Amino acid sequence: MRQSSVRGNGPRRRRPDAKDLGWDDSLYEDDEENGAAADRTGNAQNPQGAPNPQNATAPAAPAAPGSTGTPVAAGGPAAAPPVVTGGVKGPAAAAQDTKVAKEAAAEPAASPAAGSTPPAGAAAPGPVTGAATPGAAIPDAPAPEDSADTDPTAKGTRRAGKPRGKARRVLRWSAISLAVLLAGTAGAAYWYYEHLNSNLRKDALDLGSGGLEKPQPNAFGQTPLNILLLGSDGRNSEKNIELGGARQDADRKPLADVQMLLHVSADRSNMSVISIPRDTRVTIPKCTDPDDGKVYPQTTAAINTSLQHGGPGCTVATWKELTGIYIDHFMMVDFAGVVDMADAIGGVPVCVDKNVYSHDKKGHGSGLKLTAGTHSVKGVQALQWLRTRYGFEDNTDIGRAKAQHMYMNSMVRELKAGTKLTDPMKLRDLAEAATKALTVDEGLGSVKKLYDLGGDLQRVPTERITMVTMPWQYAAGGEYVVPKPGDAEQTFSLLRNDTALDGKDTKKKKPAPEPKPTTAKDKLDVIVQNGTNSTVRGPVSGRANVIYSRLVSLGYSGASTDSRLTTQADTTITYPAKGGSGDALALAKALGLPKSAVKESSTATHLRLVIGNDWRKGTSFPKPPEDKKGADKAPESADALNGEDKKACMKVNPAYTF
Repeated sequence: MRQSSVRGNGPRRRRPDAKDLGWDDSLYEDDEENGAAADRTGNAQNPQGAPNPQNATAPAAPAAPGSTGTPVAAGGPAAAPPVVTGGVKGPAAAAQDTKVAKEAAAEPAASPAAGSTPPAGAAAPGPVTGAATPGAAIPDAPAPEDSADTDPTAKGTRRAGKPRGKARRVLRWSAISLAVLLAGTAGAAYWYYEHLNSNLRKDALDLGSGGLEKPQPNAFGQTPLNILLLGSDGRNSEKNIELGGARQDADRKPLADVQMLLHVSADRSNMSVISIPRDTRVTIPKCTDPDDGKVYPQTTAAINTSLQHGGPGCTVATWKELTGIYIDHFMMVDFAGVVDMADAIGGVPVCVDKNVYSHDKKGHGSGLKLTAGTHSVKGVQALQWLRTRYGFEDNTDIGRAKAQHMYMNSMVRELKAGTKLTDPMKLRDLAEAATKALTVDEGLGSVKKLYDLGGDLQRVPTERITMVTMPWQYAAGGEYVVPKPGDAEQTFSLLRNDTALDGKDTKKKKPAPEPKPTTAKDKLDVIVQNGTNSTVRGPVSGRANVIYSRLVSLGYSGASTDSRLTTQADTTITYPAKGGSGDALALAKALGLPKSAVKESSTATHLRLVIGNDWRKGTSFPKPPEDKKGADKAPESADALNGEDKKACMKVNPAYTF
């Protein structure tokens, strides 16, 4: 790019050399001829088209490829500039260079040319790693102190405070160069941020007609976070066909063969993950495909087929109907996406207790072949591990789910340790792979939202991560499985009530003394609402009126009803955060409800009693079985695995060893 000169009263100025720009430390040790040439040029001016460093800003954007900044959305913190590792001298370095100081002292004072701007500052010595603040100029830096400038008796002195031509030129060009780097990086980063956003595919969150509502925020305004993770077996591309086999299924709609619900507690202190075997027979509610308007009627089938009823939104609706858990988001990935992300993450250590080869004469198996012990798997081998059914435990989806839990736990440990995120290029590759691989709901459809989600997950200690498989049992004939009565509902209930599956929530603090009621029963404002709406079973009409009558008979004459029908799995009593816990507990006791039904809410203004699907008939709340009273952790049948279990090893089926 041609540099323009600025005409003044003197001769035409030369193009600045590398020394003026401050790129090479060795150029500061030049001869007298170079020093004289520098004197003749006067003060270098900003080249035409170069940004004024006083106005240089870095637009809010994520870091560009190869930079050390963290990707964030426009409007957030600005991207960090690339690391500058040498060649730019700051004021301190210039002051220490004695030859430059002598040349500057001997140089006649030069007045800035008309229209020139005082230098805004200089790059700090050494690597530059800080982030630019939006709207902030590069700060001014004082000229380095030098005896030739301050001693009036020194030979060749200039008046105190007069800038030295050569040193200031170096500082000026350093500042300009840094400003260009900052502006250029931010521009490229914004482009890259939009590029990553365009990679993401988006789909509707919920295709069902159920009215399950988001849980009320607790006293601190916090709510739990539930994300459904789906693995699709679609053969809709050559790469997916190559990785998944079964070319004859190329035109078949994909199945959701991997389904895990990730639950992050409201205070972000723990995380629970529950898998449901793909062949679990469930009720799939009525769903309407948002693309072509096709209506899929309610049916009973394997849960993995729900994806064929309009997309991931129908799988979300199926989970909500089955578990009673509100789902905030979903994330879905296919075969090719798993491979690309596994490559970008790098190796994840996994373990088998014997040699395994997932392959038989009939062609069954993923092709996974490992010797006994621990191995680091990535790429295609990682996909094989995640897909292996023939070769692990009883050759069913149950063993496969456990292998997936081991892989996820190990991957989380690797990522939290930082071993996979130290290389900016690898981080960029991971961002590319993840955004290209994922299909998400509209509410999670930007890099900024994914980044914020990652921040929530990062806060959870690995020792408070628990992975389980939904308690199950074989149905008649053994062709498929169904939720295990009692145990499955216990597991779902813990998540609905934001109770960690590891059983450690009850150990957080000692129970406080039970507060006393503060309001007389006949003066207490209680609103009763029917929450028995159900896509599958339908609502029970009149439930709010039935329980209202019961409350009046118990002396709660100030009660009233809310005629709006809602959907809720558990009967609850919510009370305002500013008070009312004693009144709520007394009300629960009068109706025979457990203490766990009483919840504090930052948005509640009255006591509200919502009759859930666990109380669809009668005026007395059903008592739980004796062995389920006070359950505060996942049942044994859930086969829990802790995130810090580094000794976990998959058991190999004897028929698939070598």
